[in-house]
Amino acid sequence: MATANLAVRVATAAVAVPIILGLVYFAPPWCFYVGLILPSILIGAYEFFAMTHPLDGVARAVGILLSGGVSLAYYLRPDDVNLVTTLLLGVPLLAPIVTLARLGSVETAAYRIFAFGYGPLFVGVPLTLLAVMQRALGAAGPGAVILALGLGWFGDTGAYFVGRSIGRRKLCKAVSPKKTVEGAVGGLIASAAWGLAGSMGYLHGVLPIAHALPLAVAGGVLGQAGDLGESLIKRSSGVKDSGALVPGHGGMLDRVDSVIMSTVAVFLYARWTGWR
Repeated sequence: MATANLAVRVATAAVAVPIILGLVYFAPPWCFYVGLILPSILIGAYEFFAMTHPLDGVARAVGILLSGGVSLAYYLRPDDVNLVTTLLLGVPLLAPIVTLARLGSVETAAYRIFAFGYGPLFVGVPLTLLAVMQRALGAAGPGAVILALGLGWFGDTGAYFVGRSIGRRKLCKAVSPKKTVEGAVGGLIASAAWGLAGSMGYLHGVLPIAHALPLAVAGGVLGQAGDLGESLIKRSSGVKDSGALVPGHGGMLDRVDSVIMSTVAVFLYARWTGWR
């Protein structure tokens, strides 16, 4: 079973990676956003609100539309401080209003309020940052996207193989019983290696080695936190996977939970260092 699942994962990656590279490096920036980022956000929002609002189709639809709207607004005007402030304040304020309008069970109302206030920003903004970086960072843009994706996905891969091989001590048994401390260390090493590869290769001359290692470790730590955070949402919602869209990987959120967090690390680094 494990071998078959690994084969499906490899086959999925073999199809997806060339498509992603083509959109990142060779297509116009809007193609990357419209062809990959926005659909991923809409699917991820569908999965998120299916977990948090399983009995309320109207609230799910509002959540999906709001997530897509937040993404589109931010993509079009990422440097508009007024817009960004409105999104950060307005979306959480909508949560109790929507929940009161769709009250349902009072016992779960608080959970749904916080999920609705958090979900559109969690799903809609970080993935949009990938498209913003690709467009705004000039020649370094595609490399920044690949760095962010790799920190999350190589971290996942390293944790998977090391954990299966030598993992013994549970990392967070109550949330994700299969994750181990050894696997987490293996994931951080894989993320660090990807960061160093970026400094010496696809971001040569842009990302100094002295910055690459701490950035990669920070991105790797955040990526693993994102993975555990999504596992916590799934466990509290009583589901195993967020969906079944990606063969061998589960749903869209299962595939991008770590990337959501690693992207934030790369974006903040680029902003604070004036990366161009």
